[in-house]
Amino acid sequence: MNRVDLQSQESCVLGSVLRRQAETSPDAIYLMDGEERYSYGRVNELANSYAAGLGEIGVRAGDRVALLMGSSPECVLTTFAVNKLGAVWVPTNTHYRGEWLRGSFADSRARVLVVDAELLPRVAELGDDVPFERLVVRGPPELEIGGIPLLDLAAFGELGKDEPDVPTTYHDTAAVLWTSGTTGRPKGVMQSHCAWLRGSESAVSNFDIREGDVLYNCLPMYNSGAWISTLYPALVAGVPVGLDEHFSASEFWNRTRFYGATHSFTLGAMHIFLWQAPPRPDDRDNPVRVASAVPMPDRLMGPFRERFGIERIVQGYGQSEAFTVLSRVDDGTRRWKPNSAGVPAPGFEVRLLDDGDVEVPVGEVGEFCVRPERPYTLFSGYFDDPEATLASFRNLWYHTGDLGRKDADGEHYFFDRKADYIRFKGRSISSFAVEAAVNAHPAVSESAAYGVVSAQLESESEIKVEVVLEPGQDVAPEEIAAFVNRNAPYFYVPRYIEFVDALPHTPSGRVRKFELRGRGVTAATWDREAAGFELER
Repeated sequence: MNRVDLQSQESCVLGSVLRRQAETSPDAIYLMDGEERYSYGRVNELANSYAAGLGEIGVRAGDRVALLMGSSPECVLTTFAVNKLGAVWVPTNTHYRGEWLRGSFADSRARVLVVDAELLPRVAELGDDVPFERLVVRGPPELEIGGIPLLDLAAFGELGKDEPDVPTTYHDTAAVLWTSGTTGRPKGVMQSHCAWLRGSESAVSNFDIREGDVLYNCLPMYNSGAWISTLYPALVAGVPVGLDEHFSASEFWNRTRFYGATHSFTLGAMHIFLWQAPPRPDDRDNPVRVASAVPMPDRLMGPFRERFGIERIVQGYGQSEAFTVLSRVDDGTRRWKPNSAGVPAPGFEVRLLDDGDVEVPVGEVGEFCVRPERPYTLFSGYFDDPEATLASFRNLWYHTGDLGRKDADGEHYFFDRKADYIRFKGRSISSFAVEAAVNAHPAVSESAAYGVVSAQLESESEIKVEVVLEPGQDVAPEEIAAFVNRNAPYFYVPRYIEFVDALPHTPSGRVRKFELRGRGVTAATWDREAAGFELER
């Protein structure tokens, strides 16, 4: 273990931290992918070589490089290479297809795409007008796309070890990650080098990372959670991280044993699925000491720690815009109140403000608003969206759009989102986006999407859509589900569909969703799972 000193702002540059680890501990392992091992020295050499390859095809400081890649060492190497050139990496959800994929590519305004070969058909489906000048492919490409030159990412690893001579500062944007679009179109969250590293520094402390520790990641790399919970904390602490592309409830503990992982990170219902698995005699026979499980119901906190032999469960509240706002550590030293989300994390001032930006009294509900003690610890704004940026920063505070309350002891509690959203399996899903996907069906006149409480986790919801058909149309729910599955991410496919004659509206024309939520699942509701509908992922 070699924890990097990040006391000065100038030290908070991702490529520089990697180089320092490579110089100090060149043979220490950083990335583990199955049997493959990559030392800090080797990762730095390959990142420099990848940077040379990207530089040869014209990537310059300030440019954006789009990524359509699963979780892999090559994805990590590519991000370091991009940042060493002073450029910005923009990952795309690997489940996107069709217009969702096209829109994400167009919004990135990138000239270069780095893509896994197995995902090239998704790009080819968009036709010849994809907005890229070069495609860099991980793996052997088996098709061509509109005459765009295809380059082999593996060849970039043969181009030399010299550090790029590109000045990069802590406040430069390192990445743009898309929000889930809970209030409409997804926004590009601009993250500086400093924001990533300050958030990771906090994680190293919260996770109690020590000599000999190993982190484990099975989250997708288009999600900020993978980077802020494992990849960058490991970089800051100088410890290894084991990579798996997917979460598997049946294999999770075996994979932690395989890597010797002492730390794990799960979101949404992932740890609920681990809990619901049949008990095994070797449940406690795993190396995990610290589990970050967000959110973990209070009723399961003690039993989960006991069953799996976990010393510390770490939770909190944050966003892509503000990584760690609240933190809560359950290790037996403090008795937290039920449903507490924790206390403000070091480095942040947190207030609960009303619509006039006046702090609400203790016990009353207000919007979580945040400001950092150091600059560039929060996100740097929304990419190409100055209006949304200005709207989120008001009266010197970043307004999260989330509601909560605080008790007399300073513990904070999440209450609700100000905008409609549906939270399921670790994803925040926009009801607006689901409705847009359903309404695109020619037989649909109008729809309203909302959440029905999940049987697995009370804080999450399954998607229900109530649909009004065009006059004279007769469509089966399976056809609506299949249409959404073909044209949108698979997780937008509703669990429940119900056809109705009309939706309740306000005088201004908005759907009164509180009335729909009161209905929930009825005898007329089609259930995707009960019907045996198979999702195409």
